[in-house]
Amino acid sequence: MTDNAMTETGQNRIWVLADDRPGNVNQAVGVAEAMACPFKRIDISYGGAARLPNFIRRASLLGVTPRSREKLQAPWPDLVIAAGRRTAPVARWIKRQSGGKTRICQIMRPDGGEREFDLIAVPAHDGVRPAENVLEIPGAPHRISETRLVLEGKAWQGKFQGMPRPLIALIVGGSTKKTRFTAAMARDVTETAINAARYNGGSLLVTTSRRTGRENEALIAELLEKAHVPFHLHGWNSTEDNPYFGFLALADILIVTGDSVSMCCEACAALGGVYIYAPDGIAAPRHRRLHQNLFDRGFARPLAVGELPVNDVPSVTRLEAFRHPSLQPARLVAQRCLELIGERG
Repeated sequence: MTDNAMTETGQNRIWVLADDRPGNVNQAVGVAEAMACPFKRIDISYGGAARLPNFIRRASLLGVTPRSREKLQAPWPDLVIAAGRRTAPVARWIKRQSGGKTRICQIMRPDGGEREFDLIAVPAHDGVRPAENVLEIPGAPHRISETRLVLEGKAWQGKFQGMPRPLIALIVGGSTKKTRFTAAMARDVTETAINAARYNGGSLLVTTSRRTGRENEALIAELLEKAHVPFHLHGWNSTEDNPYFGFLALADILIVTGDSVSMCCEACAALGGVYIYAPDGIAAPRHRRLHQNLFDRGFARPLAVGELPVNDVPSVTRLEAFRHPSLQPARLVAQRCLELIGERG
């Protein structure tokens, strides 16, 4: 179902509040898409006041730009789906404007006014206190459905046809506000992937992100060029079509750096065996709790860099293309949202 779609009556039953953070937007849109209902995406921009804590912003449009305010007009929707702290006051404001008729679903902690939300969906690793309106989910919602993987696989299989299998995808993130992705880490994870491809007679599908950094990207490219293994590298600044979803669909094994919740959860939606690279310093405590949750549930395994070799073969080169369920937390949230709409009548 596409953004900005309308119901047969012409009314917007579902609104998705989309801010300027792609990770938040993907989570909210992913839930709306999983509902398989028409929805309208409303892009929200912020001014400086949005930095204020939510106990000050409360149920208001404080911090929302005038242009974005113009988009928030009656008729009010049956359901608002939003993600991230800054959208929470806006969702509460819409509910009040509707006289309480609009149901609101908030993904991640709203940081204030929790009782006003009809549903708060939080990943298990966030450790939120149980409540009647809290739904604990295994990871972050995303937009990677099995159907999308099939379509992306068909679209990209010709590009990588003939590359020796197993296809090993290396998905590289980078530095965050709280952690630093160092050159040593870039070298470590790239060489690990190269050795795994060499030992297994396979190929590498490598992609970087905006947080990887130019120097690290250059280092990764240099290592791949010298490796003498088949590879396809898509750098963040490449002007070619982004094969990221094709990588997810086609890879037999996926190695993902542990600095990003969304990258880890999207990788676990794919059916290839997922290994999370998370040495000391790359991930915040919250991310580490996510990793352990994914390990415990069988969606992923730790990339055991530094383990002693077995029969002279380093363990990290013997990666398995293990099978696991497709991680689909958006569906759990979508089901509850459908129930909320049904309760309204």
